[in-house]
Amino acid sequence: MGFFDELMGNASEVDTEKLGKELEGVLIPNEVVESGYKVLRDSFIFTNKRLLLIDKQGMTGKKVEYHSIPYKSITHFSTETAGSFDLDAELKLWLTGQTEPIQKLFKKDSPIEEVQQTLAKYVLS
Repeated sequence: MGFFDELMGNASEVDTEKLGKELEGVLIPNEVVESGYKVLRDSFIFTNKRLLLIDKQGMTGKKVEYHSIPYKSITHFSTETAGSFDLDAELKLWLTGQTEPIQKLFKKDSPIEEVQQTLAKYVLS
């Protein structure tokens, strides 16, 4: 992940084994990390049970807030690929009870199609 991409808020994919070890105290039995993405110090993780949004706070990042979103709470989602002049891809998630979507930006060569497939796998089943 390039420093410029991080400054622009673009997400990059993170190693799932590393994430699984970091989240041992958060994941429940039989929960597996499917994929994960990082924006600066924050992450969003797709497991076989839920979507985790991880917000590291403060100067040191030792204070961490975990948002757990069951896939059944996602009412719909959209993905947008990067174009010639628009250099980032985008993910939007609408949740039950919220009018504004959660938005995440991905750098141009990020696997936005994989994100869409992961969401479709859990939200549509």
